[in-house]
Amino acid sequence: MYARRRRSYFVLMTTCLVLFVSAWAFVRLISVPAAVGLCVVALVIPPIAAIVGNRRGPDDRWFDEDWNPDRDTYRR
Repeated sequence: MYARRRRSYFVLMTTCLVLFVSAWAFVRLISVPAAVGLCVVALVIPPIAAIVGNRRGPDDRWFDEDWNPDRDTYRR
């Protein structure tokens, strides 16, 4: 699951960079409003990438899942 989340994060961030660079490299020569629109779309992608990269999968352990309050230690 970690590899899938990591790959999804990098795909989203690569898409963000491609949109931003292409907007100001050549799209602005055709249409400035379209370039601004691409930058707005690129602005929304990093928070979504952070959520996708940090979400917990159904098989992932939670940070306190193995905590035993009686022994005050982690189970092994």
